[in-house]
Amino acid sequence: MKIGFDAKRAFQNNTGLGNYSRTLISSLVTDFPGEEYFLFAPKQTKMFNTNLPVFLPEKKIHRWLKSIWRSRWVVDDLKREHINIYHGLSHELPFGIHNSGVKSIVTMHDLIFERYPRQYNPIDVLTYRRKAKYACRYADLVVAISEQTRQDLISFYQVPEEKIRVVYQSCDPIFETMLPLDEVAAFKQKYQLPDQYFLYVGSLIERKNLLGIVKAMKMLQGKVDIPLVVLGSGKKYKQKVQQYLKDNQLAEQVIFLNERVRLANAELPLLYQGAVGLLYPSLFEGFGIPILEALWSGTPVITSTGSCFGETAGDAALYVDPLLPDSIAQAMQQLITYPEVGSNLRKKGLIHAQRFAPSRCAADMMKVYQELK
Repeated sequence: MKIGFDAKRAFQNNTGLGNYSRTLISSLVTDFPGEEYFLFAPKQTKMFNTNLPVFLPEKKIHRWLKSIWRSRWVVDDLKREHINIYHGLSHELPFGIHNSGVKSIVTMHDLIFERYPRQYNPIDVLTYRRKAKYACRYADLVVAISEQTRQDLISFYQVPEEKIRVVYQSCDPIFETMLPLDEVAAFKQKYQLPDQYFLYVGSLIERKNLLGIVKAMKMLQGKVDIPLVVLGSGKKYKQKVQQYLKDNQLAEQVIFLNERVRLANAELPLLYQGAVGLLYPSLFEGFGIPILEALWSGTPVITSTGSCFGETAGDAALYVDPLLPDSIAQAMQQLITYPEVGSNLRKKGLIHAQRFAPSRCAADMMKVYQELK
């Protein structure tokens, strides 16, 4: 089969959708070398080092209007290269592909913009909706990265159940290696991190609930005074959190790592493995990739009930009500007070993470491709 990918995110996004694209493509190439793979992208960068053929906009007008090339004109390139299946890796397919003779698959990560539209620019919501609805309607098959996303596709867009396949995502294989304790200690010393810290990874937006965490820390003052390291960026919501920290004499207890340094990708496992636990009391996610990164890293997880979190974390997490800071505080205190809790979660986490091994995810995706062969 000649399988083409929308590779924009692989070359341009260094987090979520980019990691998904790079990990999936690399795993397919490694585990299924008998197929032919082609990347279609508005531009090529060093973010994804690959020997696969990469197709970029060639005509002058295509180079000027790269976004239109990706969303429409790329269809002509797919036909010219006789691509059998085109996989849109991030919620969208080029308009007109349903009339091209090229089979198509789209991966839908979540419909958060439908659940929380007020957290987005209204024009962005309309754009995302238009692209997502087209992709779900005209794709030959729709891949959901979780059962939660599958249910949302049915509820919001009435996508037929028989058209949806759930294929879990994996994370970067670098998280699978447990690193020596002296390397973790050296990492902490390099960036002046405390010996013990809780970890938050994610954008600083309301839905991800960093304010709920710092309110829990306020409740634990004098009982559990372990600092929080935050890896993520934001604007208005970050300012709101920082104002709370200032008003409650907690500013010294929270380290916004992005303000200090830009970590190399290879250092992220050290950050996870040095943490007492990952705090991820988000209100809603499509999958929650930091949870999986923590499980592979042997880092205990505290996350929310509901949404996709039970799928991603399984029995390897302490579950809290994200709307109740006291619930978060109790879980944090439990993790610190009873070392056996953390030890048990680490063991369960490494077992549960096997469900999302790159080779397994690639094999499940190849089964989807085979359906259209």
